Amino acid sequence: MAAVGTKPSEGLPQGRYGRSRTADEAADRKLKIVGSVLGVVLLGVVGWFGYDYINGTKVSAEVIKFDVVSADTVKAHLEVRKDTGAKGYCTLRSQAESGAEVGRADFRFDQREDRVDKVVTLRTTSRATTVELLGCHSD
Repeated sequence: MAAVGTKPSEGLPQGRYGRSRTADEAADRKLKIVGSVLGVVLLGVVGWFGYDYINGTKVSAEVIKFDVVSADTVKAHLEVRKDTGAKGYCTLRSQAESGAEVGRADFRFDQREDRVDKVVTLRTTSRATTVELLGCHSD
């Protein structure tokens, strides 16, 4: 019942319980939420591809043993580990007793296996005393 001399109220008093949302404001809020979620998903996808690109396909190896065959030749036994379809190369360096580099070469590994054992021949300019694996890279 309305008090004497006042009009009956037609709803909640204005400004007392906050603003009511219009349909446009509700749609704007939904669009902001959807946009935020899509932005986070996009950042995740870009991050994943970036991580995969940086890490890429791994090719690694180690020199199992080497043998100085002559004053200008060294044979090295390499064990290469890689993804099955990966192609790449490993770089070997040979040094003389003085520490001077006497040989360097890249050896390709294109086999469709994940582990490759191979004996490679490294030509040198003088007698070598060591063989060192400098690194492996994928194509």
